[in-house]
Amino acid sequence: MQTASTDIYERLCNKSIQEMSLLLNIPLSTVSGIITKWKQLGTTETQPQSGKPRKITERGQRMLKRTEVTIGL
Repeated sequence: MQTASTDIYERLCNKSIQEMSLLLNIPLSTVSGIITKWKQLGTTETQPQSGKPRKITERGQRMLKRTEVTIGL
């Protein structure tokens, strides 16, 4: 039994970057970037970035509280 990921892999295996871009209907630069990221890091997950996280606004805090009440946290 094949999963969706193995089906996609088999369709894209041994294809050029241009062919992959056309088959997936995404920009060539995106395909190239994903392949480069995979080769360098062994994953396509978003990596931690340096810098201070953005401060949440008062409006954002109210929205979080409302969401917590709605889902029962």
